[in-house]
Amino acid sequence: MRLNKRGSILMLFCLFSMLLVIYGCSSPAGPGGEQKDAGEIKIGVVAMLSGDGADYGVSIKQGLETARDRINGAGGINGKKISLIIEDSRGDKDQAVKAVQKLINEDQVLAIIGPTNSGEMFAVGPIANDAGVVIMGTSNTVEGIGEIGPYVFRNSLPEENVIPVTVRKAKEKFGFTRAALLYSSNNDWATGSAKSFEKALQEQGVTIVETQTFADGDTDFQAQLTKVAAAKPEVLAVSGLYRESALLLIQARQMGLNLPVMGGNGFNDPELMRIAGDAAEGALVGSPWFTGRDDPTTQAFVAEYQKRYNAVPNQFAAQAYDALGIMAEALKVEGAAGDRAKFRDALSAIKDYQGVTGKFSFDEEGNPLMDAVVLEIVNGEYRELK
Repeated sequence: MRLNKRGSILMLFCLFSMLLVIYGCSSPAGPGGEQKDAGEIKIGVVAMLSGDGADYGVSIKQGLETARDRINGAGGINGKKISLIIEDSRGDKDQAVKAVQKLINEDQVLAIIGPTNSGEMFAVGPIANDAGVVIMGTSNTVEGIGEIGPYVFRNSLPEENVIPVTVRKAKEKFGFTRAALLYSSNNDWATGSAKSFEKALQEQGVTIVETQTFADGDTDFQAQLTKVAAAKPEVLAVSGLYRESALLLIQARQMGLNLPVMGGNGFNDPELMRIAGDAAEGALVGSPWFTGRDDPTTQAFVAEYQKRYNAVPNQFAAQAYDALGIMAEALKVEGAAGDRAKFRDALSAIKDYQGVTGKFSFDEEGNPLMDAVVLEIVNGEYRELK
């Protein structure tokens, strides 16, 4: 059978299309997690961008975008640009699961950053681990995150490491022996934080005279605070998201509970101060991040973030910025940018990475090794407690 010129071209086009399907040239990842797209490195992001606590997720997104643009502006990774594919979990575990499954199976990302809440990570960490896809938390502080599996990492200090330092510094400053503990009982992070407070207070000789719980979304804390006041504590330990914590502080001050306050990781957001105003004055919180750190890398990040967003970067933005920087360091290892397993091995080997939050390494479980400072809210700003 003879073909005219048009028929020959059509046949060649069909053959070429079949080859694309057979060899997966149109897919960014092949068998075993090998990345096929030579032009970009896809990193998925799952963050709480809407709902209560959305400021945490928005800060994380902005920190990641700042880091991405810095890395890509410097030439990327061996000429490849980092691309962020961002999904909103809305702080919901089921939505986080859907987002992670989409990123792994449809977008075929090399790795994932997030999700925001520890409870979300406990839901999605096993999924990513079983798929052989690195997932790295930047704000997960509950005990047991890195232990989920070899593909699960975090660069956020666990509360079990930070809160004992907070309690020790607070006790040195105020000399208390009686504490009241208040926390959100329907939030996995907050309940874990409360356990860390309970253990640290007991180990440092402080009696917990009252424990009260509330829920994410609550706005009235009068009943809990009335019982707290009757127990006559000398300090309040609070584990909750910034909105609930701010309202609790306002109502505590209105009731005359003008006591020192120690907060969990939820206090590490300026939204707490914006909502609570003077009621947040003097509150203490532990953190690896301090905008006043005497370090040129830190100050360059602060200046760039303020220029982009007209805001001072909080801990969540800073840890997200460092997370992508840590990943970029691992991506420089030969083959890591194109293979999920090689990337995992390169990431686990990171030691003494100098980030904006300080010097960072992973332990054998993928948890962070770094120091924390205790911050005090003074005149609406975080200042290091000496």
